[in-house]
Amino acid sequence: MMDGCNPKSLSDAQTGKLAQFWDGAKRGGPVMAAVAPFGILFGVVAVDNGLNVSESVWMSAALFAGASQLVGMELFGKHVAPWMILLSIFAVNFRHVLYSAGTGRLIKHFTPLQQIVAFFFLTDVQYAESEKQAEQKKPITFVWYMGLAIPLYLSWVVEAYIGATFGGLIGDPKSIGLDMLLPIYFLGLVMGFRSRTNWFPIVAASSVTSVAAYFWIGSPWHVTVGAIGGIVMAVVIAKPQAGRETVITLDDEPVQAGKEQAQ
Repeated sequence: MMDGCNPKSLSDAQTGKLAQFWDGAKRGGPVMAAVAPFGILFGVVAVDNGLNVSESVWMSAALFAGASQLVGMELFGKHVAPWMILLSIFAVNFRHVLYSAGTGRLIKHFTPLQQIVAFFFLTDVQYAESEKQAEQKKPITFVWYMGLAIPLYLSWVVEAYIGATFGGLIGDPKSIGLDMLLPIYFLGLVMGFRSRTNWFPIVAASSVTSVAAYFWIGSPWHVTVGAIGGIVMAVVIAKPQAGRETVITLDDEPVQAGKEQAQ
């Protein structure tokens, strides 16, 4: 007796979860190649600034913060005041406040523990692909989410090890154009949302303010200023509908909530 458990049903469920995981992993494949030079570069920079190989790998594994790790290490090496390092990292990571707000509404059906894990792995790619999944009315399951996150995370940690161990053998990635892979990938992510309402004016406002801030204020503050510019434009041109709110349900069917109260 199997106490009512159907072996075929269990097998189908496992197959379905494997398919979800594999679908997420395939979505993250291109970015794994795009971020490789930067993951390796972090390992090189970390060792150059006094960390050993294990410390470099541990920093990537514990933070998983991409550009913030590079900014932090560069500032550590220059003996900048701690408060300036914190502010610089905050400027680079300010966008994650927006990412968490956007992604949070899509993973409400996750358990509290799953949500904690999901937010640890929240990156630019994780946010963009989750939005695309919801836009295509496909379910965002924890298995699918981790299928996207885990390969990216593991590759980032391995790249830090490679950079820290063999960094001295690696030439300048700019000489062969590797530094352009990640910007091109992110440009592709942004273009993927071009069918959304008011996409162009929001992106244009964000781009103009970011470029202006880069020249007038400097890096990394242009990241935060660019995001704020896009938000302000979105608020200005938004057309809210009183008493109506779109809610994404577990089966990804949009329903309308917030009906007018009875007189």
